[in-house]
Amino acid sequence: MSSRTRGPGALAALVALFTAGYLAPYLLPTVVGRLSAGLGLTPAQAGLVGSVLLLGSSSAGFTLAARGDRIGPRTAARAGLLAMAVGYGSAAATATVPLVVAGAVLGGLGSGTATAVAAAGIAGQRDPHRASTLGLLTVSATAGALYLTLPHLGGGHAAPLLAIACAAALVWPLTGRLAGATHARDGRPERRTAPTGPLPYRRAGAVLAGGILCWSLAQNALWGVSGRIGTTQAGLSEVTVGAVFAAALGAGLAGVTAAGALGSRLGRAVPIGVGTVLIAGCVLLSSAAGSLASFATGEILWNAVYPVVLSYLLGLAASLDPRGRWAVLVGSASSLGVACGPVVGSLLSEHAGYPGMGAVLCALLVLVAVPMTAVARHASGRPLVPGSVRRRGGAPAAVLAGTASATPALVPQMGAPEQPVAPVAVPVPAGRRRPGKAAFRLARPSDRG
Repeated sequence: MSSRTRGPGALAALVALFTAGYLAPYLLPTVVGRLSAGLGLTPAQAGLVGSVLLLGSSSAGFTLAARGDRIGPRTAARAGLLAMAVGYGSAAATATVPLVVAGAVLGGLGSGTATAVAAAGIAGQRDPHRASTLGLLTVSATAGALYLTLPHLGGGHAAPLLAIACAAALVWPLTGRLAGATHARDGRPERRTAPTGPLPYRRAGAVLAGGILCWSLAQNALWGVSGRIGTTQAGLSEVTVGAVFAAALGAGLAGVTAAGALGSRLGRAVPIGVGTVLIAGCVLLSSAAGSLASFATGEILWNAVYPVVLSYLLGLAASLDPRGRWAVLVGSASSLGVACGPVVGSLLSEHAGYPGMGAVLCALLVLVAVPMTAVARHASGRPLVPGSVRRRGGAPAAVLAGTASATPALVPQMGAPEQPVAPVAVPVPAGRRRPGKAAFRLARPSDRG
């Protein structure tokens, strides 16, 4: 997927596309809960439907990571939004379980396509961390507003699915700001070549993809059953649980705002490592909640830290390859973990109870924090803020850092020591005067050596 999508209008379109693509995972607790209550499914069956929905999302991302460069971002985005509107809309319009599942899968494919286009475009921005932060702010605000609204729209599974379909329809007009497919002189679409050069940071990217898969699985396993923890274990009503989720996503807005203000001051390793350990503690607290106070505390603290760490993880993936290939692959690995989360959470909670499930997920998060922090320390790719390379690499390096086609190896790494300048001796033939400074000029392609 080409990442050469620039300009304020294009950034607004990418943020809106990011919001539409991520809305289904953010609304997963209410989707799974209403599938169970409205269609008579068991908690494990409802979690499986949610996992199938998100599995379609990750499958679309992996497919576009390999073939997305052949089509333009605008075409891919519109195809994804159309699949979301048709899939989620048809699932909301019927109560037949097979048709609901089919619509959810189609909608999930659309969500994954929209997310992949947004991830590739964000990777090509001059500051991918800032763009990711804007996307997380928007999706948190949208999901928070929906959590406050959906309990007042009646029961059943239709309301949350219809809300996602409407979000896709609202984002559609903004896709005109994205780049279209390049056409040759005969009017046919020009066949795009594969991204030049091998995929950089292969080992670090693979470790990051595997780590974020487990990271997303652990958190979404709890997120998928959080609604049931609030209603069954803590004894809260659906309206109260929705208010807690809205407050939690509001805390997420504050956390992402703080992450945007913090920027590169702490690098990436500290927010990712320390933040994941804090999330593990919140997961343990939320899963053992037996009252409104403990449930709200765990959920609000968790959702305040989660988008902060996610923004740095997405920025790290974008920095590994400015063409967006690692951004799409890591995002798809995250979607795969999100997809497996609901069914894993349902199975763990049925066999070990909610507190036992939380202990397992807490241990997994602590373990996975180690390799992800190591990647952030040793393979950080482009700096968080391209302008920061001026302090180390000068103006040419700053231009490279802000260019989508820049090679990461040519850009100074964050935290890298200053490179000494080695003097080069110029031999002077005997009998000739040493040339002055004015005798040297810039080399040009037309010069003959």
